[in-house]
Amino acid sequence: MTTPTGVPDDAYWQRPDPNTPGEPDRPAPEPAPGPTYPGPPRTPPPSAHWRPPTIASPPPPRSLPPQDMDALDESEGSARTVTYGVGLVAAAIALILLCLLCARFLF
Repeated sequence: MTTPTGVPDDAYWQRPDPNTPGEPDRPAPEPAPGPTYPGPPRTPPPSAHWRPPTIASPPPPRSLPPQDMDALDESEGSARTVTYGVGLVAAAIALILLCLLCARFLF
């Protein structure tokens, strides 16, 4: 929908005043004659024994194996060292490539 020309402000988009006479209210349209949908058929209720048997009390949870905190700390430290090493090598290669690219443009 486009705005009509000649109206620069928002008066076109404002709601009409309810006190001004306008179009008379239209009656609601009547439904089309024909069969109506009665809805889906009703399902029969389930039998009283439809649920499977359940266990009233589950067994208690098993205990977890003990953890070696010193070994975990050591493996985390070595993983951090490898991560930093790979990052430094990647940064050095990127710096060398950047210097070569700048040198090519300058010379």
